[in-house]
Amino acid sequence: MDSWIATGLQILMTGTIYWSKLSNVSNLCNPDNSFYQFGIYGDALISSVTSSSFFNKYFYCLWWGLKNLSSLGQNLSTSTYVGEIVFAIIVATLGLVLFGLLIGNMQTYLQSVTVRFEEWRSKKTDTEQWMHHRQLPPELRQSVRKYNEYKWVATRGVEEEALLRGLPMDLRRDIKRHLCLDLVRRVPLFDQMEERMLDAICERLKPALCTQGTFLVREGDPVNEMVFILRGHLDPFTTGGGRAGFFNSCRIGPGDFCGEELVTWALDASSSPVLPSSTRTIKAITEVEAFAIEAEDLKFVAAQYRKLRSKELKHKFRFYSQQWRTWAACFIQIAWRRYKKRKDAAAEVRDSVKCRKY
Repeated sequence: MDSWIATGLQILMTGTIYWSKLSNVSNLCNPDNSFYQFGIYGDALISSVTSSSFFNKYFYCLWWGLKNLSSLGQNLSTSTYVGEIVFAIIVATLGLVLFGLLIGNMQTYLQSVTVRFEEWRSKKTDTEQWMHHRQLPPELRQSVRKYNEYKWVATRGVEEEALLRGLPMDLRRDIKRHLCLDLVRRVPLFDQMEERMLDAICERLKPALCTQGTFLVREGDPVNEMVFILRGHLDPFTTGGGRAGFFNSCRIGPGDFCGEELVTWALDASSSPVLPSSTRTIKAITEVEAFAIEAEDLKFVAAQYRKLRSKELKHKFRFYSQQWRTWAACFIQIAWRRYKKRKDAAAEVRDSVKCRKY
């Protein structure tokens, strides 16, 4: 028992001596001492950061500033020096200002999102009531719900066209150019056009969204718009007008386009007002975000800029067009089958001649 008491007293005395040296209490309580109160700068002396490298000093000061700004200066133990107290007051005030700005911005953002979300929920409720009133089948209802959900995810309830219509013409042109010019230039058909032509096309492009499984156009239907893909993939396929045993398909993605039948129709000055028929069925195999230009807008651009009707551009269009590539593949297949058929027929004739000789 005595040994335990002695050990405890020894540990207590050791801790007391260590605290006395660390806190410098003996000198602070002496009225004749020459100890300098470092205040908020005492941490720098205790951590010996004053004798470290610049890299360590920089990050230590950065951490010190963030810590005290986030705690509104509550960790600052100042001395009686007026300049140090003023500095601590500034730190606390800046912390309060930054905290207030953060809360205000978060509140504004949440209110904005909440308002748009409530508007979307109201539209969703109206849509559900309308579908119930019209007694739409479950598969159509599910498609409508899926499209509305994807539109909310893609736009967050912001109607881009409505925003742009409220802006002056020059601002609207600059914004459209910023959003669409790079996308239009990805299309090899338009990469060498003049800037004025590209601007005219960009001004008339409108955002378009397609959910997975949506048919943009079916084979034989009139083509209403030309689509430039921004994100996602489409699957154009054709059956050659319903011919038995014929099927051709290819996948197109970002930077590609479809609805090129409109280009031939728009470039022909003597074309009829009747829209061209689609040579392919185009189906979205993923969610697709794109820009689309309507037939009348493309016809207007072609009428305003006569260079769009040049032979060089027409040949270039045919080279990059999926439609013309499909036709070329079909003709090659037909020619190969004819060649194969003639070759097989010639081989049968030779075999029959040999059999007669023997």
